[in-house]
Amino acid sequence: MNQEALEKVIREMLKTVNIDENLQTALKNGTTGNTNGLAVSDYPLGEKRPELVKTINNKSLDDLTLESVLDGSVTPEDVRITADTLKMQAEIARAAGRGTIANNFERAAELTLVPDERVLEIYNALRPFRSSKEELEQIAAELETKYNATICAGFVRESASLYQERKKLKGDN
Repeated sequence: MNQEALEKVIREMLKTVNIDENLQTALKNGTTGNTNGLAVSDYPLGEKRPELVKTINNKSLDDLTLESVLDGSVTPEDVRITADTLKMQAEIARAAGRGTIANNFERAAELTLVPDERVLEIYNALRPFRSSKEELEQIAAELETKYNATICAGFVRESASLYQERKKLKGDN
């Protein structure tokens, strides 16, 4: 594959967040948003509003070239989605009447601040019979205080309560 073709593929991947076809159709037929003034017609952001899509280091989509990857000026963290982009995607999804996926984008936005290793540890802790209620409460407190991930903290607290009710906590089996 030549450099130009590879660069085009990388650009296309970076321009969009994978959203199922049903949402893409809803977004094309949707209404306006309310928080940032984004409308359903702004989807996909990378094509319709590329000036809004920035990396964690404030690089634009135009800065993300194969040359910049090869010369080291673009790092792996530059190709990770940011909390801001996820929040904008949530706004567009909500404007399209897709509240559930909007909520998922908002939770994902919170998790961008949590190190990958910690996310995996939390995922494992949330599996049935892996944690006590106290351990889950500690995780929720950590998410809330250390990462300001209040939505995710609420999710963990709800899980702790449901696991207690359903006898799915560590030591219940």
